[in-house]
Amino acid sequence: MAKKKGGKSNEKNKPKSLNTFWKKVIYACIAFVILSVGSTIYLAYRNIYKSNKITKNGEKTYFYIKTGSNFNDVVKSLKQEKIIRSESIFEWLAKQKNYDKKIKPGRYTLKPYMSNNEIINLLRSGEQEPIKLTINNIRTKTELVTKVCSNLEVDSLQLYELLSNDNLLDTIGFNSINITGMFIPDTYDYYWNTSASEFMKLMMKEYQKFWNADRKAKAKMQGISAAEAAIIASIVEKETNYKPERPLVASVYLNRIRKHMKLQADPTVVYANGDFTINRVLEKHLKFDNPYNTYIYEGLPPGPICIPSKNALDAVLDAPKNGFIYFCADDQFNGKHKFAASLSQHNINANKFRKALNKKRIFK
Repeated sequence: MAKKKGGKSNEKNKPKSLNTFWKKVIYACIAFVILSVGSTIYLAYRNIYKSNKITKNGEKTYFYIKTGSNFNDVVKSLKQEKIIRSESIFEWLAKQKNYDKKIKPGRYTLKPYMSNNEIINLLRSGEQEPIKLTINNIRTKTELVTKVCSNLEVDSLQLYELLSNDNLLDTIGFNSINITGMFIPDTYDYYWNTSASEFMKLMMKEYQKFWNADRKAKAKMQGISAAEAAIIASIVEKETNYKPERPLVASVYLNRIRKHMKLQADPTVVYANGDFTINRVLEKHLKFDNPYNTYIYEGLPPGPICIPSKNALDAVLDAPKNGFIYFCADDQFNGKHKFAASLSQHNINANKFRKALNKKRIFK
């Protein structure tokens, strides 16, 4: 009887044991699914929002997207520059945000430890940090092109062609020789992906802004055009760094023009010779036959010998009326000049300066 009773007890326990087993299996599966999903979500979240180590020193850096670049080009550059950790995650997220169809060229400022999400939002927005381009101390068209194209994406060949296209330049009152007179020295904000034509349009606007009604009226009073003022100002610019004297220097050249005298400006001789290391203009330099040599040719040279500063331009426009037609550097080498209305006084001043040069052994 005891054996039979015990047998019934085992049969009653068997379903309960099976139920417990399957419950454990189900719970384990649920836990596995939760862990798997959670792990996937965590990894995705981590790759989307986790910070990328943009730079080693924790400083901002710049990421450039060239005009004409496609999505693959951007991803490849980001990977090569070690800006993103996972190429596949970045591509996936970028496509979710439709960035792969909206590539915007430019120079983008990347802050330290930006996430993939932040990088994509920035690149998709097209928000660039402008480049500050300073245009000054430029002598030639080639120097100008080099300066601009070393800071902006502007194609150097395209820009040079625009600066040399007489038919096009004629529509804005310039030619391929005097076009540097259109540029007003200053510091300008440009987006890195500015094109050659956009750059020219922006510079023309700055030129028109500078040559307002007041300055145009002053030029007319001096009997010169804006283009001629730029040429004279370029000579004044290279003649002296002592700004208080610039209007007087300009007046000498204006007086010479009015008297149909040769300008005989040493800076034009240096430009004509193409040797900007010349410290002392010699007889051999004066004989160098070139349209810019104002010791040989009367009147203004064909174009500016540099891009003149605003100060030099205003010095020409504000040049006082006087009888000075000569000047030479002060023999004290103080950056100033001695002005004269007569050749005899000028020769006295010039001899003193030549003796001072010889004493300092400055022979070229």
